[in-house]
Amino acid sequence: MELIQVRRSVLEPALSLLPAKMSSPAAIAMILGIGLQESGFTYRRQMGNGPARGFWQMERGGGVHGVLTHSASTKLACSICAQRGVEPTEQAVWGAIEQDDILAAAFARLLLWTDVQALPVLGDTAGGWSLYSRVWRPGKPRPTEWPANYLKAMGAAA
Repeated sequence: MELIQVRRSVLEPALSLLPAKMSSPAAIAMILGIGLQESGFTYRRQMGNGPARGFWQMERGGGVHGVLTHSASTKLACSICAQRGVEPTEQAVWGAIEQDDILAAAFARLLLWTDVQALPVLGDTAGGWSLYSRVWRPGKPRPTEWPANYLKAMGAAA
């Protein structure tokens, strides 16, 4: 899927379910960059049938659990689940994000929201990598791919 299509048909509807302060260009660039890094917006199930689902490759006991239980995100996560017709449980959300890209994008934004540090400013590639690696904890990080993915995402965030 083209990045501008992801932004318009997936990310913008997802962000409309959240407080407006979560929709900054810096947040959009991070979410798009992470999607590029994790799945390239081409697959929704981890290759090799691994435990991650959705374009943002969230695991049931990892990102999904974190968003549903973190004090900064639990109320918003439950509200989004209600709006998307999904029970706010790890199993239900994890199953749904493989098919519901808007739910997956909203959970990706909420996972970033749970981090104690502020989002890096738009254009801070190193800060973006630090946030991504700290919050997503990728098993195979591929740091050399991040700068190009983040720069591409920044172009679609403007």
